[in-house]
Amino acid sequence: MKRLLRPFWWWLDYVYAGWQQWRSLFRHRTPRHFGVGDPELPAVVLLPGVYETWLFLEPLATRLNRRGYRVFAIPELSFNRMPVLRSAEVVAAALRQLSVEHGITEFVLLAHSKGGLIGKKLMVSEHPGLVGMVAISTPFNGSSYAQFLPTSTLRAFSPNDEVLKELLTHLHTNEKIVSVYAEFDPHIPGKSAIEGGQNIELPINGHFLLLGNKLLGDTVEAAVDAIHGTGASNS
Repeated sequence: MKRLLRPFWWWLDYVYAGWQQWRSLFRHRTPRHFGVGDPELPAVVLLPGVYETWLFLEPLATRLNRRGYRVFAIPELSFNRMPVLRSAEVVAAALRQLSVEHGITEFVLLAHSKGGLIGKKLMVSEHPGLVGMVAISTPFNGSSYAQFLPTSTLRAFSPNDEVLKELLTHLHTNEKIVSVYAEFDPHIPGKSAIEGGQNIELPINGHFLLLGNKLLGDTVEAAVDAIHGTGASNS
């Protein structure tokens, strides 16, 4: 029965993604209150997937901000079409600026899809202050579908991509990564488990659709709290 429903989940996943992309055309900035929170907690930095903006992660960002975390997006990523290595350089520069402007010493990355690859590159580079990452639906091992996609931006997620293969060799960073993914992801048939990291498969469906799911929200909150090492304060 679950397999018979997969075309429906695939369609619904695209509907959800299309709606979020439409919203992204009109909302560019994060709410001002996202930058307000407990300075004793690490700041959360949003790394969306390809063709996405921070709005895809808004449900999770809102929950974390309510728990006391300061949450920041990286406007320079725009719709995240740059190659992973270039994107990582852009994010690294933004983290340095956030450290100077807000006195932030610790960051947790909250990533979706391609954002998790960018985040791992930053962790491999040992960017100062990165204490961990929660990655949702990230193709750490690539996606077998990518080689058939029409643009080089999407074909970069092929398991044969040199950047992905190089990132896979860096196992020492994986213990700081929590990878969360659905039991059925229309875009990553091999799922998103990462060797040596904490892998959490949820009994839900979708690559995009799960971003608004309450179970994912609960899981992400617990994961971010665990990375920090203590429970977050409710604000």
